[in-house]
Amino acid sequence: MNTPDTPAATPTDKLEDHTVDATVFPANNPSRRDRVLDAVGHAFTATASVLRRRALPMAITLALGSGAWWLSQQSQAVPRGHLVVRQGLFGEPKVIRDGRAWVIPGVHQTRVLPAQDFIVQRGDDQAVQTVEGLSVGLAVNLRLALEPGRIGALANSLPDDYEAQLIRPALDGLLYKAVAQHTVRELFSSKRAEIEAQVTQELRQRLAADGLVLKGLQFGAVTLPDDYRHRMEGLLAEGLAAEKMRYTLELKEKMVQQTALEATAQRGRREIEAEAAAREAVIAAKGQEEAMKHVLPFKQRQIEQRNLEAEAERQSRVKLAEGAAQARQIEADGEAKARQKLADAEAYRVAELGKVNAVQMEREGRLITKHPLLIQKTLADKLSDKVRVIIAPPGSGGLVTAGLVDAKPTAAAAAEEPAGESGE
Repeated sequence: MNTPDTPAATPTDKLEDHTVDATVFPANNPSRRDRVLDAVGHAFTATASVLRRRALPMAITLALGSGAWWLSQQSQAVPRGHLVVRQGLFGEPKVIRDGRAWVIPGVHQTRVLPAQDFIVQRGDDQAVQTVEGLSVGLAVNLRLALEPGRIGALANSLPDDYEAQLIRPALDGLLYKAVAQHTVRELFSSKRAEIEAQVTQELRQRLAADGLVLKGLQFGAVTLPDDYRHRMEGLLAEGLAAEKMRYTLELKEKMVQQTALEATAQRGRREIEAEAAAREAVIAAKGQEEAMKHVLPFKQRQIEQRNLEAEAERQSRVKLAEGAAQARQIEADGEAKARQKLADAEAYRVAELGKVNAVQMEREGRLITKHPLLIQKTLADKLSDKVRVIIAPPGSGGLVTAGLVDAKPTAAAAAEEPAGESGE
């Protein structure tokens, strides 16, 4: 197939290409050669007429197909995450965000720009100098985006490698300026956030003039010199040891405070227990004193009663003896003397019995004074058939007769009866 630029072959050319060599036909036979020449001429004439009728449609078809193929090759696909800015000879730039863009050579100019946020990284192999003059590697990650309202203008104003020509020089200049005012320790730990905020603010303002929006800046790894890093590690180890010692001392101090508080609580508990025991002893002593107030008069009355009984008995016997003596005066003097002796013996016995009773009462008084519970024991022995429950706690201030159910005599009467029986 001939291209549109190649002219079609004419019948004359075809006749020239197919010129019959005269040597084929002998000269002595001109009639046969003429016939062959006529046949060939008629064939070329028919072929030329056919070609003239079909050349124009074929040329038009070929031209249309070539134009369509050429136009299909002039479209540009929009990469994912990017946009295409197409600028024509006339009119405003057009931003194409997806699909394909028709780009006609000589008419349109295109620029592919990022449609989303893009990351610019600065490696820690690029060193900056601190205020001490030490070269420190600092890695920085930037998150940038193009200003949405200036995409068309940025397509013409931004250089091709805007990352190397705009972003990195501005970042390096601000890093050199900011880091040179601080020490390595401040850059590494104490003022890292402050330096990062300062560089972020200044870089955002500087890039905003070029149509770039800084959305984030973050410091990465800080590469320290080997000697300084070893010394820093030793210093950190010492700091950790000092911090550990501080926490240990605080723990010991809290343990001492805990021990002191426990000792104070134990001392207070012992004081309270001692006070309670002293109060119990005082209450018991008061109860014994109150009991003795009733027991001593009772014992004294018992002694007086026994003396009076002994005296009355002695006097009655003396009178009986005197009456008997008077009645028997007529009896023999021997019998009178014998009776007198009997009376004297009886009087002596009664006197001795009174003395023995007095001594016994005194001994019992001392014994009861020393052991007050003997009164309760005596009452319990005497009244054991009437007592259901005997409760006599120390310091209760009452007698065991308070627990009796069937009979409730007074304290004096309850103590008087066993005393009298014991005297008998």
